[in-house]
Amino acid sequence: MQIAMIQDKIVPITELEPVYLDRGIFFGDGVYEVVRSYDGRIFTLEEHLQRFANSLSAIEISGLDIDRIRSRVLKSFDVAGISNARIYFHVTRGSELRNHLSKADLEPNFFLTITELEDNTQAKTKGIEVSTHPDWRWKRCDIKSLNLLANVLARRDAAAKGCTEAILVDEDDLITEGASSAFFAISDQTLRTAALTANILPSITRQFVIKAGKNIGLETIEKTLTPQQASEADELFIASTTQDITPVVKFDGKLIGDGKPGKHTKLLTREFLSFTV
Repeated sequence: MQIAMIQDKIVPITELEPVYLDRGIFFGDGVYEVVRSYDGRIFTLEEHLQRFANSLSAIEISGLDIDRIRSRVLKSFDVAGISNARIYFHVTRGSELRNHLSKADLEPNFFLTITELEDNTQAKTKGIEVSTHPDWRWKRCDIKSLNLLANVLARRDAAAKGCTEAILVDEDDLITEGASSAFFAISDQTLRTAALTANILPSITRQFVIKAGKNIGLETIEKTLTPQQASEADELFIASTTQDITPVVKFDGKLIGDGKPGKHTKLLTREFLSFTV
């Protein structure tokens, strides 16, 4: 008899709920998105859905209607009634007995949660500390994959050091991005961040940060930095969907500027928020 054990309970394989056989659990075989709302309005949903469609195509999950996913997101958001919400959703290739090669006719699984966003006022006001960590991720970080173990380990290391975020550094001693954020430096009226390649997630927030930078008169250079260069910048900040722009005031234990959020970071934050209303 084929069996499974859940905690201490043994059950026949045939009685397992499909969720226990999800390929997302076995292999991380799926992709996800995170969208947020500001004061009851979802921000950049279409851009996130397009990236989601790109990720699905990249890992060859087909048969899903993006219009239907949009509908599910909007319906759930309306039911939740949370003004400032984190909307997470993912699709996996489906559920079946563990096998690296899936069945051709497997039906994809969809899952979504909507939760309240934490208040990050203190982080924005005082800034955060970050620490560097080796970039152990796979080579297709442009796909928003469920494979996030390397990111989790980097964040755990940062937390153990009393830091909020881990800044990932590749084998060439170049910063790629944060474990869950895009990374930016400002020096001499110039905004600098890594160019989009296969080892960088095409962050939606990044797009709007660059747009905000142009609006306030900053030149943008898409070029990687070394940790040394980052530590010597006038200002640093990270950017993500759920936190938008968060100032970095200490990098690997070294104060950035005067140890307070910089003037350009504050201007960028104000300009970015103008896009959300």
